[in-house]
Amino acid sequence: MKLKIIVVLFVFLCALGLIVYNTQAQSKKGGAVLTGIVTDASKQPVSNAAVYLIPASDIEAMAKTKIEIKRDAANDEPLEDNLAANRAKYTKAVTDKKGNFKIANIADGRYFVYVEPASKNYLPGGDKSHKSMDATELRGKSIKILVSGNTPESAAYVGSSKCLMCHKAYESEKQTLHKLGIRTPGKDSRLQDSSKFPDFDKGLRMLEAGKKFYFHNFDKGRGFDKYMISDKPPADPASVSFTATFFKDTDGKLKFKTENAKDPTDPARTYTVEMTYGGGLYKQRYLYMAGRNFFPFLQYNTMGDDSLGDRTRKQWRDYHGDWLYNEEAKKLTDPPKGKSFEKECASCHYTGYTLSKTASDEYIAGAVNDPNGEYDIDGDGIPNELNIGCEVCHGPGSEHVKAPIEKRAVTIVSPGKLSSERTDIICGQCHSRPLGYLKNEQPVNAENKMMPPGTSRNDFLKNYTTREDAGEKDYWPDGIHSKSHHQQYTDFIKSKKYRNGRQLVTCADCHNPHGLTDFKHQLRASVADEKNTLCTTCHKDNTDIKAHTQAKIGIGEKGKINCVDCHATKTMQTGAGFGKGLSTKDGKNYWMNDITSHIFDVPRKDNAGVKGVEPGKAMPIPYTNKCGVCHKADGL
Repeated sequence: MKLKIIVVLFVFLCALGLIVYNTQAQSKKGGAVLTGIVTDASKQPVSNAAVYLIPASDIEAMAKTKIEIKRDAANDEPLEDNLAANRAKYTKAVTDKKGNFKIANIADGRYFVYVEPASKNYLPGGDKSHKSMDATELRGKSIKILVSGNTPESAAYVGSSKCLMCHKAYESEKQTLHKLGIRTPGKDSRLQDSSKFPDFDKGLRMLEAGKKFYFHNFDKGRGFDKYMISDKPPADPASVSFTATFFKDTDGKLKFKTENAKDPTDPARTYTVEMTYGGGLYKQRYLYMAGRNFFPFLQYNTMGDDSLGDRTRKQWRDYHGDWLYNEEAKKLTDPPKGKSFEKECASCHYTGYTLSKTASDEYIAGAVNDPNGEYDIDGDGIPNELNIGCEVCHGPGSEHVKAPIEKRAVTIVSPGKLSSERTDIICGQCHSRPLGYLKNEQPVNAENKMMPPGTSRNDFLKNYTTREDAGEKDYWPDGIHSKSHHQQYTDFIKSKKYRNGRQLVTCADCHNPHGLTDFKHQLRASVADEKNTLCTTCHKDNTDIKAHTQAKIGIGEKGKINCVDCHATKTMQTGAGFGKGLSTKDGKNYWMNDITSHIFDVPRKDNAGVKGVEPGKAMPIPYTNKCGVCHKADGL
């Protein structure tokens, strides 16, 4: 009896040892099976889709290379470029008719789970593709992956009002600056709500009260602000080329009259301000009509100060006054047709943008009809949606609106379920500075159409740009950090957040595109509270700012410093900037810029990357922006 017990015990121990050994072997070599199902948001199975495990180590290796900002680059799309280069060697499975898949023998390491649908009805990525998972999180587990649909080629734009009939929770988008960019003067459309911005029309109200500007000291070497302007006659009357007098006419519309200061016999010209452009952030401009086109004129700097010597920082700034006066002929003129807002700017603002050219060389833009839109630009009696609407990010919605419930998800783009690079380029197409096929900064293709959401970064660069990104003048001397506005994506793709082995961050991780937040810039949480809440949501190991600054710079600072003060400095210029700044004996003006760098690095004054400057002696001016709050500029 004792012998039997001993034998049984021996067998049991041997079996237990074998189980432990097999478990360890599985842990090292992979063995436990990952199972899962791939569906769309309507719970429809996605068959014949390839499910890949992309090693996080490959993306970490890519991140060590300098990103190539060019078409057909091999290192600017972290998931798709790695897949293209290593498709044959990556572990994969293919979904069956019910969307199910199995992957065995998962080796140690971290992986991004990436779906490549066979059907063009779906787009690559999946909602599990943004964060990597350790092999131990995959072995023996079952996961559900949601993929994005793709708008059919037959789909047409329907307008945000149609979308909001079902998606009422997203009416908050009416309060976003994307939706408030273009307005009829002083009036919200039914797709707009400017109540969060009580000073939105502060500049407009000044103009409506009556204001006369003197355009003087013409400088052809400058960009859009070739004139100095003032609302009082300058000391030298001979320096004035023309004046512009704003007034509210008897028909209730804001107008301005230009008068030739050099030649009183030159007939004055009057234009109507049909729309305002901006107002919720740093500046507002005024769109007037000449012929059938709109043109921007004059810039109100929200934080401007007339005591500053720099013309870009004053309350009012010239914006293409040179289009209204010919310095050679000394005559008033109308703006050039080829410089209209429709041709130069509108594509990034309108929903369902179209462009055609008339026999008289005017460019006529179109946008989706929406009964609650801002302005009837095509004269058909129905207003058009002249701001960023639902369909800019989700694709034209006609097929989605009429589809049965089980087909809804397959007919629309869900950006959160795309690969990170495809999600980011939706924002990036406008938050960068490429040249499109119109040879200007409108990122349109040869048919003057904007990129549909779900497009890969490479396809965007190939088909919607003739210059992939900003020109040299739009960077600071280091050639890395952006100098001009709407270049957040230009910076972001150079950051560690875009290419890394843990989380491939998207714009929507920090910003809520639907405006479901009470924080500035549509941030999902505060970046300037005691806890640095937004940043520490992910960076949980850096919650102690005092300890962090002590470790990095030898000075423990708490209370005055937030993560963004050092990692998201204001480096780009749009207008008035912040405060009065400080001019030093080197003639430079410090901490005056207003748009945040999205590289998230900590640029230093002794950065060796500054071109043409002796190392350790200088850095592009705005890098010292936040430091100047506590430190003297001369010591930075």
